[in-house]
Amino acid sequence: MSDGTCFIPGMAATTLLISEMGSQGDGVAEHEGRKLFVPLALPGETVTAEISGDRAKLIDVVTASPERVGQRCSHYGECGGCSLQHLADAAYLEFKRKQVMAALSFQRIDATVDPVIAVPPNTRRRAVFAAVRVGKTMVVGFHGRRSHHIVPIRDCAVITPGLVALLPKLERLAAIAAPPKDALTITATETPTGFDVALTGVARGFSADDRVRLTQAAGELGLGRLSVNGEVAMELAPPTVRAGAAFLSPPSGGFLQACEPSEAAMVKLVKEAAGDARKIVDLFSGSGTFSLPLASTATVHAVESEEAALAALDRAARKTQGLKPVTIERRDLFRRPLTKDELKRFDAAVIDPPRAGAEAQTAQLAASTVKRIAMVSCNAGTFARDLRTLLDGGYRIRRITPIDQFLWSPHIEIVAALER
Repeated sequence: MSDGTCFIPGMAATTLLISEMGSQGDGVAEHEGRKLFVPLALPGETVTAEISGDRAKLIDVVTASPERVGQRCSHYGECGGCSLQHLADAAYLEFKRKQVMAALSFQRIDATVDPVIAVPPNTRRRAVFAAVRVGKTMVVGFHGRRSHHIVPIRDCAVITPGLVALLPKLERLAAIAAPPKDALTITATETPTGFDVALTGVARGFSADDRVRLTQAAGELGLGRLSVNGEVAMELAPPTVRAGAAFLSPPSGGFLQACEPSEAAMVKLVKEAAGDARKIVDLFSGSGTFSLPLASTATVHAVESEEAALAALDRAARKTQGLKPVTIERRDLFRRPLTKDELKRFDAAVIDPPRAGAEAQTAQLAASTVKRIAMVSCNAGTFARDLRTLLDGGYRIRRITPIDQFLWSPHIEIVAALER
């Protein structure tokens, strides 16, 4: 079959008919009165699989779907990073669109959802790798499918070619920093001014001599910045990305939108949603993905709980000529959302919460007089829940656009434009 899975002699195999696709991209089959989830299988296919609980391991595809395509990298099926490479592009994008539609339907929201904005392969600029010692060698890669096993990565169709080329260099750093038994987590980001690498899970007993060896190795490998357990250990050049007219240097290991093309699409949609607003509040602003581009035409008040992210935003704004005033406020919007009275001075709001959504802040927005809202989310379920609150508060949907930021995974980014 196309993903490299083959029948293993001696393994008890059951023939299954895949009837639909589940929300996580698994094929779904009925067997003896219960549902089974079969990763890497597609609707309409007849497959053989090994059953374990409510899941089944695909052994062979007996009858393939016409929408099945070949794998895009040599690790597919073993690596847990992708789950949908085997689905043809048009069907794959429609699957993601239907995920958003299903979440809206669950909240009794009848709305048009735009076609998904596709993002090219090999554009993911930020990735989290794992490194572990296996005998005398270091293995750096991604976790296997539903496993703690680390799959060494030689090629990848998702991350940038620069990150692929960086992997052998990370082995050298991991050989110095990885603990004897546990895995080391490596967050690597490619920026125009160099790689930003953050190591977490380095043992507490890491010696001063080893730290010197580590920073020397990072310099010799040409990294822009290296941090160890949250502290910057070496910085030859601050990793910098463009944010509107500004140049932003995010905190080491800090959040950054995964792909540059998807970020550009999101910024465009957010600016369109804000329209001609002159006073904008950016809730859960991070380092300024939206605040800095919006500041070209409007005053912006950025609210965020992470001090380092706010500091990076503030530095970038102060160094950029021609921006409207940008103010910052450190605040936990989960525990202390901006109230409807505090929101009175703004004519537009941007809200981009974590996956859990923002129930408390959304409730205050729903009671506010803010005219326009740009709503950004990476979780269709919490997006639909919070959107329901805003609709009940008197807003109407102007546009909902999914963006395929998380290539070949079941996850989706969404931008919605609302107005009173």
